[in-house]
Amino acid sequence: MKKDKNHVYIFDTSLRDGEQSPGNSMNTEEKLLLARQLERLGVDIIEAGFPIASEGDFDAVRQIAREIRKSQVAGLARANKQDIDRAWQAIRQAAHPRIHTFISSSDIHLKYQLKKSRAQVLKEAVAAVKLAKSYTPNVEFSPMDATRSDRDYLAQMVSAVIDAGAVTVNIPDTVGYTVPEEFGSLIAFLFDRVKNMGDTIISVHCHNDLGLAVANSLAAIRAGARQVECTINGIGERAGNTAMEEIVMALATRKDMFGLSTQIKTDQIYKTSRLLTQITGIPVQPNKAIVGANAFAHESGIHQDGLIKEKITYEIMTPQSVGISDSHIVLGKHSGRAAISQHLKKMGYLLNEDQINRVAAKVKDLADVKKDIYDEDMEAILYEEIYRGEEKYNLIYLNVVSGNVAIPTATMEMQVGKEVIRDAGFGNGPVDATFAAIRNITKTNYLLLKYAVNAITGGSDAQGETMVQLKYNGHSVIGRGAHPDVIVASAKAYINALNRLEFLKDNAKKVKLELS
Repeated sequence: MKKDKNHVYIFDTSLRDGEQSPGNSMNTEEKLLLARQLERLGVDIIEAGFPIASEGDFDAVRQIAREIRKSQVAGLARANKQDIDRAWQAIRQAAHPRIHTFISSSDIHLKYQLKKSRAQVLKEAVAAVKLAKSYTPNVEFSPMDATRSDRDYLAQMVSAVIDAGAVTVNIPDTVGYTVPEEFGSLIAFLFDRVKNMGDTIISVHCHNDLGLAVANSLAAIRAGARQVECTINGIGERAGNTAMEEIVMALATRKDMFGLSTQIKTDQIYKTSRLLTQITGIPVQPNKAIVGANAFAHESGIHQDGLIKEKITYEIMTPQSVGISDSHIVLGKHSGRAAISQHLKKMGYLLNEDQINRVAAKVKDLADVKKDIYDEDMEAILYEEIYRGEEKYNLIYLNVVSGNVAIPTATMEMQVGKEVIRDAGFGNGPVDATFAAIRNITKTNYLLLKYAVNAITGGSDAQGETMVQLKYNGHSVIGRGAHPDVIVASAKAYINALNRLEFLKDNAKKVKLELS
């Protein structure tokens, strides 16, 4: 990869580090869906996963590598032959493959985790890069826990892996320990000390444990780093990773400060954020920068007056610049397939005739109970109807009786495989009764870790978007459902979670490893 001093490469690790955060696990179809959108977004490198972790992860990385043609596709590997061989097998069919290998560099990790000497680890790092280099010239190396490493030893390792063939060297703040001034100083130190830097790209991978991931990444860019490893909505281990949308818009908005650019199509940012929420069921906090519901909301009278007179008085970027429209569409039961198809095209979705028919039918159903249908409603329908794979459990019928003088009772009919089963459940409330009915029908009783409700759009007729988190035998999955009736949405979310658990039970178990 040729170095461009004015270009910041965006390395998205939502499918790898992002998926390691609780509740963010994705099946292969969901990973492919997100990878396609990341490519449309203009991401330079997509870290598709950790192929050695499981057969499921390997298969997902391999399928992404086969399909993605514009973005580079990276597979993560520890600094050993087994991992690197497996990573190459997964990504070898990519148009632009990359092997990303790593090993710890801090004395803390060497003493307590690896139980190896500095000399041993340095030797393994060099050998790993050389092996990866035998497969592809596009090799990235990461010294894990770099920010808590001895600087002289870190510089020695960086120099050695560059000599071995690494074209990108990533400096990770693995535990979110550093602060901007310190991190910027570290990057500057490496540029000064490592004499063979040449055309090597210095990357940074920051975690948000102190809420400083974006600030640290920007400090590193000021010091010369030209690749940022980040995730959509900032998802990731513990408190998360550098939020891609914040880095990109900081560079776009403050060209006077940085004078740098990315190839990200910023009008795709909000759509990408929404897609991730649809897949994981984890909503974005309202006050989240760039993509939160309140990011472009103004309540103060002074602010509103200023905006009416001139938007730049209180907006440093426009909603449209990140793909948020000021207006909403009005589709209803009288809307034809052509109108629905045309609007979907404007939203960036190209569907076949059968898919359009399915979406149109759901639009008409929704219009019977909801006055206005927004883009977010359309995306919820798309996910429910188009982007979910074959499922064991499906809701047919639900009726709930509740109130202050009756025992909440849910009567339900479900399709279980090829069988249709009807049963009832009782609970402390309508949602509890609904979940009881589902458990009775499916003969399951998994641990309910979390249940949450939020509105997709505003107004009293808004669709309710519900999230259910279930746990079974070490597996934790997120299910989601959307419907104007929050009880129906809750049933859909619970059933979605059950289907995801069935998928996990039928596929290889995920292997949890400590990664950079």
